[in-house]
Amino acid sequence: MPKIGILGSLVWDQIHRDPHVPPVEEWGGIAYALASLDASVAPGWEIVPLIKVGHDLASRAQPLLRSLRRLAPSARCVEVPVPNNRVVLHYLSHERRTERMSGGVPAWTWSELGPMVADLDALYVNFISGFELTLGTAQALRRGFRGPIYADLHSLFLGMQHDGLRILQPLSDAAEWLGCFDVVQLNEDEMRQLSPDPLALAAEAMAAGISLLVVTLGPRGAAYVAAPGFDGWGAREPGRRDSAAVRSSLIPALAVDALDPTGCGDVFGAAAAARLFAGDGVEAAIAHANAMAGRNAAFRGAGGLVHHLRGELVAP
Repeated sequence: MPKIGILGSLVWDQIHRDPHVPPVEEWGGIAYALASLDASVAPGWEIVPLIKVGHDLASRAQPLLRSLRRLAPSARCVEVPVPNNRVVLHYLSHERRTERMSGGVPAWTWSELGPMVADLDALYVNFISGFELTLGTAQALRRGFRGPIYADLHSLFLGMQHDGLRILQPLSDAAEWLGCFDVVQLNEDEMRQLSPDPLALAAEAMAAGISLLVVTLGPRGAAYVAAPGFDGWGAREPGRRDSAAVRSSLIPALAVDALDPTGCGDVFGAAAAARLFAGDGVEAAIAHANAMAGRNAAFRGAGGLVHHLRGELVAP
């Protein structure tokens, strides 16, 4: 069976939404993307987690994986002898929040990662902590892995103060990072850290060699810029001639009664990656990802999310 790897960090979230209501504690981070990937991956594909988990929470990780239907047999997280990453989220508004992180899960090295990606067909990378890969390891991954790579750069743009507070900051060596992946996902704030000019950023991204740049816009949907001739990894139609022009468009999202925006970008990215790897065109993949992110926004938390994304009833 074809295999899709998912690389990111499991985070134990403490979420403060209302000062009059106790905080919610549960798995976050890559847990949202795992649920979305499981609900979106093509028939016959298997999911292979490339996830390190700290020793203090390792026993809780396997039940989360067992909730997935498309997981490869015997797939497990890799336990490491350090405290797991934990994040405290305080929502200031429906879409704005502060984030403090603690924990010490180390980055992957290429010597660790190389054997694990050798039999994969595609790879989805989500920088949940921002410390999953160094630039050198990402470059080694690009050289050593021949399949397509979709990356959500997210926390690469977050610095960390001495008290763990995450702060938005520019990305050093941006062109080198972009050159490590086939598809790159950003949100609006992250895009502005790279360039105040979206057209200049698109030109830089194409020059770095990426095939597709996706910018998520919250409830407005997502915009994309595709390199000439790129419309996913599906089979070409007989006689089709690739366009010589860069393509760009906004794919609007359907209006939803949003309950909780946590994890929407992670759900979007995993869904878009799954459908692109399945052979869908760019706009069809993004439309599906918009729908899945909207479904996530109408559901609170990651517990039971995979069932909700499949359209199943979830007990309160």
